[in-house]
Amino acid sequence: MRLSIDPDKCSGHARCVARAPDLFDVDDEGASFVLVDEVGPDLAEDARKAVDVCPERAISLHED
Repeated sequence: MRLSIDPDKCSGHARCVARAPDLFDVDDEGASFVLVDEVGPDLAEDARKAVDVCPERAISLHED
């Protein structure tokens, strides 16, 4: 599974970083970005919860 963030929707709340710091970080301008290419089974639940906590609905989860 893969994660992506729509930079046009991200407002920099960083709730994804707080919920899943192994999957997300924040750049110098305050926008979140994904740290991993593939989400392993051990982090799948964190990925789903990060999607749920994003107030802007900027995060997408792509289950391959």
